[in-house]
Amino acid sequence: MSNPGLSLLPSRLVEKVWGRTHLPPPFNTTSAEPVGEIWFEPPPELETLLAKYLFTSEKLSVQVHPDDARAPEGSRGKEECWLVLAAEPDAVLAIGFTETLPAARIRAAALDGSIEGLLAWHPVRAGDFFYLPAGTVHAIGAGVTIAELQQHSDVTYRLFDYGRPRDLHLDEALAVLTPGPYADPRRCRVRDEETVRLVDGPHFRVTHVSGAADRLVLGSHRGAAIVLPLDGTLSDARGTTVGAGQCGWVDDAAALSASADARYLVFSAC
Repeated sequence: MSNPGLSLLPSRLVEKVWGRTHLPPPFNTTSAEPVGEIWFEPPPELETLLAKYLFTSEKLSVQVHPDDARAPEGSRGKEECWLVLAAEPDAVLAIGFTETLPAARIRAAALDGSIEGLLAWHPVRAGDFFYLPAGTVHAIGAGVTIAELQQHSDVTYRLFDYGRPRDLHLDEALAVLTPGPYADPRRCRVRDEETVRLVDGPHFRVTHVSGAADRLVLGSHRGAAIVLPLDGTLSDARGTTVGAGQCGWVDDAAALSASADARYLVFSAC
């Protein structure tokens, strides 16, 4: 299926116990059940990728994802990255452990709940960016809005879930997790006004773009790409427009026109 210009991706609301009944602008969605995520369904050309938003009012489970080699048969692994879009003053993310730990201690801490104290909790604010390699133990705290770009996989192994009635997967998690601190060099702060490459492999590329970027920057995505406007609008020569709170895909990101106030993420497979 070819795409001669810009096309809007269908979205779906995903209810989560840790989500919100009222989503912030530009979504302005009110729901009887808490909504934790908005997923944008990718086209076949980009089926290995998934773009979504996360909205939290409570902590997520302590969890980990496998890589491609250790994912269940018929599934792919999950590497992901997060751009924090909004955060309450005391908002935190847990990523990795404070020190390298033996598997037996991690298992015992998961069972008695003390695993929270073994994690490295990072205070966050809007503009913080994290790349999470597969195997990184993590948990998202309350009061954050995040744009998440990831491999299209929902293979999640939970180690601890605050007593919620959901299954844990300790054996699977211990087989794939990295038992030490998080130190990925792609962690950074992103300024609204800058255009910067955030991820360049191994599974996908991500560029944060402010305003109109030159064709050389966007052309490096080489072909089909997902575009996620955070502010302003994007449009193509046919007049198709995608704005903040929506998501689209395009065969050539360099051919897009951006409004003066536009800020967006470009996301493509390697």
